Amino acid sequence: MTIRKWTISRDPALYEAWPDAALTDDGRLLCVFSECTHHGNRDYTRVMLAESSDRGRTWSPKRPLTEGTRGLPYYYNCARLAKLPDGRLVVTLDRVPAAGELLDDRAVVLLFFSEDHGRSWSAPVETPLRGIVPDKLMVADRGRWIVAAHRKMGDTLTEILRYSDDEGRSWSDDVTVAHDPHLHLCEGSLLNLGGGDLVMFLRENSGLGLPCKKVVSHDNGEHWSRVFDFPIPGCHRPTAGLLRDGRVLVTCRMHHGGAGWLGWWTQNLLAALTDRESCLLEADRGAKTRIMPVDYDRSPQADTGYSGWIQFPEGGLYIVNYIVDDAAKAQIRGYSLELSDFLLS
Repeated sequence: MTIRKWTISRDPALYEAWPDAALTDDGRLLCVFSECTHHGNRDYTRVMLAESSDRGRTWSPKRPLTEGTRGLPYYYNCARLAKLPDGRLVVTLDRVPAAGELLDDRAVVLLFFSEDHGRSWSAPVETPLRGIVPDKLMVADRGRWIVAAHRKMGDTLTEILRYSDDEGRSWSDDVTVAHDPHLHLCEGSLLNLGGGDLVMFLRENSGLGLPCKKVVSHDNGEHWSRVFDFPIPGCHRPTAGLLRDGRVLVTCRMHHGGAGWLGWWTQNLLAALTDRESCLLEADRGAKTRIMPVDYDRSPQADTGYSGWIQFPEGGLYIVNYIVDDAAKAQIRGYSLELSDFLLS
């Protein structure tokens, strides 16, 4: 296995975390991430961008997408990055009241657009979706835009979405994607499998180290199945996508349960290879995965595993991730690998 590691951003004064990536139509890699005081302290946050013209080996200095939030009544949380079919880029971002995630029903999901491959960005566009840790904007069949996030419903976390059939000029009411009174379902990753079929992979946030959860839709996201197990152990913050050969890749943190927080729960970044049939299987058993470790955080204050990834036209993969490891605070790291690292031909 020949995974190569690259530094995207490393600032000893700030905690850099929660990245995502996209490949622009002019061939550059773009990475979006947050800088903040600390994972557990958001008295200052700002969302940043960096870019690479050499397939992620070297990166530009980071530059801001948003204002810094010190002294403001809100903070920015987790940004996601997607490329629309027309080549525009879109960042999805939750703006959270300064009082924190307990006010997740007041967290606003914003969209930022770029029409010049990420060099400049629009002012934020507010969607009617309320919740935290949104997924990247997904374009389903017939051009339907879908944004999803989670918030508390009753006593448990629940994944919610809204969709737009006119490119964001109007939006549906809330659609409940995943709710179970015995599970905390959050940080969903949507995947369009075509023909109206969608799957969402989910984190379960009880702290028990439960496997990945999954729900399925056959009508472009308007109705959803019950919650099923999917064989990725301790899956947190899944990021799912289609590979060029039709298979599916999911990157995620492994949260193995037990006691602890930083330094104990968060050491491993995983990548799982699966297929369309396994994604759509409406059962708790029978799905297929090949699971590969990507990185391990050696720090006594280990914190890692929110990731994004792209595939180059000729097939190579590039993953972005945050990790403490040998840095003073969390840093953004990139990984180059091939599908042959998963499976020999």
